[in-house]
Amino acid sequence: MAMVVWRGSQDDVADTQGTLSSQTQGGLSLPTPQAGQLNLTASQVAPPTPQTPVQGPPNNTQSTPTNQTSQQSEKQPQHIECVVCGDKSSGKHYGQFTCEGCKSFFKRSVRRNLTYTCRANRNCPIDQHHRNQCQYCRLKKCLKVGMRREAVQRGRVPPTQPHHGQFALTNGDPLHCHSYLSGYISLLLRAEPYPTSRYGSQCMQPNNIMGIENICELAARMLFSAVEWARNIPFFPDLQITDQVALLRLTWSELFVLNAAQCSMPLHVAPLLAAAGLHASPMSADRVVAFMDHIRIFQEQVEKLKALHVDSAEYSCLKAIVLFTTDACGLSDVAHVESLQEKSQCALEEYVRSQYPNQPTRFGKLLLRLPSLRTVSSSVIEQLFFVRLRGRHQQTLHSE
Repeated sequence: MAMVVWRGSQDDVADTQGTLSSQTQGGLSLPTPQAGQLNLTASQVAPPTPQTPVQGPPNNTQSTPTNQTSQQSEKQPQHIECVVCGDKSSGKHYGQFTCEGCKSFFKRSVRRNLTYTCRANRNCPIDQHHRNQCQYCRLKKCLKVGMRREAVQRGRVPPTQPHHGQFALTNGDPLHCHSYLSGYISLLLRAEPYPTSRYGSQCMQPNNIMGIENICELAARMLFSAVEWARNIPFFPDLQITDQVALLRLTWSELFVLNAAQCSMPLHVAPLLAAAGLHASPMSADRVVAFMDHIRIFQEQVEKLKALHVDSAEYSCLKAIVLFTTDACGLSDVAHVESLQEKSQCALEEYVRSQYPNQPTRFGKLLLRLPSLRTVSSSVIEQLFFVRLRGRHQQTLHSE
């Protein structure tokens, strides 16, 4: 899978990544981000009228050093500071003189309808050296000094971009309690078919030994959830039908494992073996041992994901990274699928960096979990969870 990790500060990445959430209903083209408008350079802004210098005696023909300094200052344009952080202003952006960093930050926040949380008392100092430490207070100051969010949105947001409520500063995100969600991640979360009670209360009890019927029903729900989620996320429905089928055919088992870890699916050996129907079709000792090894691999992958305490937004990004893989055979537009995977990865990196600033290795740990998901055999998942459903279907056909 193609993995591209962005490097650099937030201000450097601001205009490079573009608006992810603005491409949910359009065609397959990925618009390049546009630079902010309403820009005036410092040279285009007339400096304030200088003060009248003190005049010397009428007949004095020699200029004093004080008069020379005053005359030189009149000829030089005055330095205009950013009204947000005090850095050198690059012009007038969204109604106020700001630097490029604050302009990009404000534009990114408004276009993506981002919300932030202050980890202090919502009065953090915002200056040239501390502006990146608290996004909540930085955006609060942008609005306080008069930067206009309607100047960002008017004439620049594509008409196909969905609106998820008014842009606001909150001290906690109402969607899954996340304090930082890009529009893209928000859409990934909204695509879940079971957003509130994900897969049933039984799934949340790791020590609960489920019956065979419940295990099969839960597995069917998770498989349905993976397919239905893919059909409703951004970009995927716009792909060719053949590409959609190819991607799901290759990645359904990986999505299933991620869903199993996310809902803390109980994986006790005895009911799994019973669900697989081994009692009805005896295996040789070697096959039983091999089958048990596959169950152990499945359990290990789920437990390693659970040990990272992956949250809902991270799971959604990981599933998108898995789904948009160029390893699927016969894709009609490999480059486009690869770009979607990169967008999903960038969204995850940006989210992790903002939400878990004290875990600098978290993003890498999450990505490293993905290749090992393919060690879980799809045929074993079918044997464990869906052989009974297939048997019922065949019995129904015979009875008809």
